Amino acid sequence: MPSITLNKNVFEKLVGKKLPVEKLKDRISMLGTDLEDIRGNEINVEVFPNRPDMLSEQGFARAFSSFIGVKKGLREYKAVKSGERVIVDKSVKDVRPYTACAIVKGIKFDDEKIKEVINIQEKLHITYGRNRKKVAIGIYPNEKIKYPIRFLARNPYDIKFRPLDSKNVMDGFEIVRTHSTGKEYGYLLEGKDKFPIFIDANDKILSMPPIINSEEIGRVSEKTKDVFIECSGFDFGSLKICLNIIVTALADMGGKIYSVELIDGKRIVSPDLKAREMKLSINYTNKLLGLDLKESDVKKLLERMGYSYRNKKVLVPCYRADVLHEMDIVEDIAIAYGYENFKEEIPNVSTIGEENKFFKFKKKIRDLLIGHELVEINSYNITNGDEQTKLMGRKIELVELENSKTEYNCLRAWIIPDLLMVLKGNRHYDYPQNIFEVGSIFKLDKDSETGVLEDERVAVLFCNNKTDFTQAKQLLDNLFDLLKLKYDIQETEHESFIPGRVGRILVNGKKVAYIGEIHPSVLSNFGIDMPVAGFELNLTELFNLI
Repeated sequence: MPSITLNKNVFEKLVGKKLPVEKLKDRISMLGTDLEDIRGNEINVEVFPNRPDMLSEQGFARAFSSFIGVKKGLREYKAVKSGERVIVDKSVKDVRPYTACAIVKGIKFDDEKIKEVINIQEKLHITYGRNRKKVAIGIYPNEKIKYPIRFLARNPYDIKFRPLDSKNVMDGFEIVRTHSTGKEYGYLLEGKDKFPIFIDANDKILSMPPIINSEEIGRVSEKTKDVFIECSGFDFGSLKICLNIIVTALADMGGKIYSVELIDGKRIVSPDLKAREMKLSINYTNKLLGLDLKESDVKKLLERMGYSYRNKKVLVPCYRADVLHEMDIVEDIAIAYGYENFKEEIPNVSTIGEENKFFKFKKKIRDLLIGHELVEINSYNITNGDEQTKLMGRKIELVELENSKTEYNCLRAWIIPDLLMVLKGNRHYDYPQNIFEVGSIFKLDKDSETGVLEDERVAVLFCNNKTDFTQAKQLLDNLFDLLKLKYDIQETEHESFIPGRVGRILVNGKKVAYIGEIHPSVLSNFGIDMPVAGFELNLTELFNLI
C-alpha cells in the first residue's frame, strides 16, 4: 500500500475541526486506512490502492471531514469554460492515444503547495498510473503557454527541447538514453517509431509523455498562479478520473477549475466533474451487513462517506475510482456504520474446516519453483487475442468477450503468452529472468455447463543467454520426482516452439504439457532478444491423474 505523509496543520485546516491526537488516530484507522504514526506536524498513513483520491492532504481531508460529520455529503465541483482547445492528432493513435486536460487558476503557490502538487503527481504516477504506463501526468505554468495546444507524435530525432533539470537541449532519443528520468521510464517508448509530445501554438514543447516536462514551460514555481494539467494514456475513462482527482485537490487549495475543448475527431469538454448515478438496494445492503437499516439511515451513512442519495439512487463523486459495483457502496456504508459497532455472532452451523487438496497441490508446485529461484508472476485472465494467437504464430479458438471497449477482448487459452509479455516489459532489467505463473486458462467446450472449460495450469519460462531445452527439462524432471510420477516425451510440432526442440509430455498416456524452446519469430514479435525455453503443464489433469 502507498504511504503518504500529511502536513497536520494543512490537514486540520481542510477538515475544519481539530481532534485530540488519540481520537484522531482512532478515526483515521476506522476510515479504512492504516495509520502508521502521528509525530509533531506529520501524519503518516498507508492508503489502500483502491483510493487514489486520498493520496493528498486535500483528498484525505475531504474524506475524513465527511466521515467525522463536519462536511458531509457530496462535494460538488464545477468547471468554467476557458475557451481554450487541445487538439489531439491522429499520429498519437499507436503511441499514447488519449489525453484529458484542464486549467486551474488562482492558486497562490508557495513552497508547501508546490510540494503538495509534486506529491500528488508522483503518488498517482506510482499507484493509479502504474508507474506512468497506464497514466502519465503533466502540470505546467499556464501563463507560459500559447493556445491551442497540440498532442501529436514525431520522429524522436525531430523532438528537441531542454528537459527538466538539464542544461542542454536534447532530442527524443538522447533524453531516453542519457537523462536520468529518461533512462528510468524510456522503456515505455521502446520500439516506437514516434514519440508523443505536447506542443503549443508557438511550437514550444511542453513535455514528452510519459517521460519528462520541458525546463522552459514545464516547471511550476512560486510565481505561478494558473496551471495547465494533462493526463495521457491508453484508456480515456482512467484519464478522466485521474484528472478529476488532481483538479479537485487543486480546487481545495483555492484554485478555480476551467474546462478545455479536446478536439479528437469530435469535441469533448474536459474535465467532466458530474457525479455518477448508481442504484442501491436497501434489502441487498441489509442482507450483506446483517443489519436492519432504513432508507433514512442509509442516506445519513452515505453522506458520511461523501456521497449523496436521492430518488433511491447514489450519487458517486467524480474523483472516486474505486466505486464500480453496488458492493463498493455497501462497503462504504459498513465503514460509516463503524466496524466496531457490528455485533459478533456465532454461526448456527458447526463445521470442521480443512485445506482444499488441490490448493495444497498447487502450493507444493509453487514452493518447488520458488526453491529453484524462479519469480512468481500473477497476470490477468482477460487478455488480448493477438497476444494469444498472432504473436505466438498460432491459430486457436478463443473465448471472446462481448462488447469489449478495450484491447483486452478475450480470456486466455494458455499462460506462456502472458509470461512473454512480462519478459517484454522487463527488458531493461538484468538477466537471467526466470519466471512462472500458476493460473487459470479457458477454452470453449460445448459439453460443459457454461460452454467454457476452465483449467489450472503452471507455465515456466527461462530467459537468459544460455537457456535451452535441457534447462527446462531438468526442472520438469525435478517437479515430477517431487510428485513421484513418471512421464514420457513424445516428438511433436508446435508453431510457437523451435522444430525439433519441442515435446509433448504424457502421463499414463494422457497429454498434460508442452515443453520446448520458444521460436525466434515469436521472440521477435515480443521484442525479446534473449533465448527463452520453458513448459506449460495442466495441473487440473495432473491432479486428477494423481
